[in-house]
Amino acid sequence: MTDLGLTIDIYSDIVCPWCYVGKRRLERALTQLNGGAHARITWRPFQLNPTMPLDGMDRTTYLKAKFGSLEAFGPMEEQLLIAGTDEQIPFAFEKIQRTPNTFLAHRLVWYAAQQGKQDEMVETLFRGYFLEGKNIGDPKTLTHIAAEAGLGRRETEEFLASDKGVVEVKAEEAVGRRLGIRGVPYFVFNGSIAISGAQPPDIIVSAIRQADESVISGKEGT
Repeated sequence: MTDLGLTIDIYSDIVCPWCYVGKRRLERALTQLNGGAHARITWRPFQLNPTMPLDGMDRTTYLKAKFGSLEAFGPMEEQLLIAGTDEQIPFAFEKIQRTPNTFLAHRLVWYAAQQGKQDEMVETLFRGYFLEGKNIGDPKTLTHIAAEAGLGRRETEEFLASDKGVVEVKAEEAVGRRLGIRGVPYFVFNGSIAISGAQPPDIIVSAIRQADESVISGKEGT
């Protein structure tokens, strides 16, 4: 693939299992194109539950409210477990006790970007929540997760206790709403081609190539 400085904006939420699957499928697509090293990936915030209480909600209560019953969630869970196996993600939904408010986690992802460790932060958050059942709405838990991702513990504590990033994260999320995003993951390639959902790698590859062509066409027309 021609190195055009590929940019990828990914709107996602940490509590979205399909976003974790989508991350793996994007990584596979980039490997297929041998262009992963040239992609500038930016994770953008999108809260699936913006009205969630700050201390979160019991997961069983949340699932019953969202799907009507635990049985109704069963088929989706099975589908996710199969997708997770394919992408080497051993989902451990039984470990998750609470569905958190994710705004603080999104602020942490924003902060990690300032430190050049955004992708590591997102990966560690996904792993902590879906594989280890950690409460990613809790500041102390987030500080531990940030340390695992390579961020300074004291600096992270100070950041989470401040209001830094609040305005910026809200502004980024507002952009996603204006784009008409209703579900995540949502990928935007080179600011021109967008696809929604955890699509198979070949679909992602096609979108990236299309985005490349649009950039080439634009350059030729100038």
